[in-house]
Amino acid sequence: MPDVICCGEALVDRLGPPGGDPAAGGEDYLGGAPANVCCGLARLGTSTGFLGRLGRDAIGADFARLFQERGVDQQGLQRDEQRPSRIVLVQRQPNGERSFGGFLGDAGAGFADTALAKDQIPPSLFRSARWLLFGTIPLASPTAAAALAQAMAMAEAQQVRLALDVNWRPTFWCCGEATARQRIAPLLERVHLLKLAVEEAEWLLGERDPQAIGLALPQQPAVVVTAGAGGVTWWMGGCRGHHPAYPVSVVDSTGAGDAFLAGLLHQVARQPRLLRQPAADAVAQAMAFASACGAMVCAGAGAIDPQPGADAVAAFLEPGANR
Repeated sequence: MPDVICCGEALVDRLGPPGGDPAAGGEDYLGGAPANVCCGLARLGTSTGFLGRLGRDAIGADFARLFQERGVDQQGLQRDEQRPSRIVLVQRQPNGERSFGGFLGDAGAGFADTALAKDQIPPSLFRSARWLLFGTIPLASPTAAAALAQAMAMAEAQQVRLALDVNWRPTFWCCGEATARQRIAPLLERVHLLKLAVEEAEWLLGERDPQAIGLALPQQPAVVVTAGAGGVTWWMGGCRGHHPAYPVSVVDSTGAGDAFLAGLLHQVARQPRLLRQPAADAVAQAMAFASACGAMVCAGAGAIDPQPGADAVAAFLEPGANR
């Protein structure tokens, strides 16, 4: 049974050539933030399960095969007979940075991930879990939002901790930003671990200091703020700190934040004390491990294929390692 459940979208990233248009042709990679984290955790050795919805199409079959290869629990994977899996157009800059340019595949009924059904979530999924990870994209669809609310309630009933990756992607939302903030805000007051990119922290909360963010929320969660090449800053278990980004040759930054989060959840699932008055150096070591996971993904194309195993991360972190 899985230790970590990852809830949300699984999709295909169609990466255009650096500086080119993905709509005119590109390479397809399986992705979607929760699916990326799920696969990253599995490769690191943490048992995971995926909760999401895919079309009964080639993309859905590819994900089922990938999950089986990685050892991901699929009892929460729903299949949609009418709606297709989503294809996201990803524009890449020559420096490896990317932006999202729209979708392909909608035949008029929307995409499968927007139709995640709350009455098809198996209660058994949460019986042994320690964490439920989710993002905010399900909130853009009323049906998926209801399913996420159900998953959170089921998790809390089993005393499963909640982790939120804000993952703000306006391309997925039809409503205005003010409405999106209103939908996201209640989630912030329920989670035990909150991850935001620095731009998301400023957009959502008007604040980039993780300690200030954590102390402003009633449950005072652990907060991690990532800044790409600027590294990561955190406030966790009363400890605050900063870790610089590891210098690597960037091929594609897609999925770097997801790999980081997989590395962090891998650590906190094994060391629950990291959230309860830990030693500062223990938190710093966990952040170094997670940062290495993010850096290593940037050295390859796509979000899932370059994800490292635990031994590879340990070798990367060895003093004098050739990076």
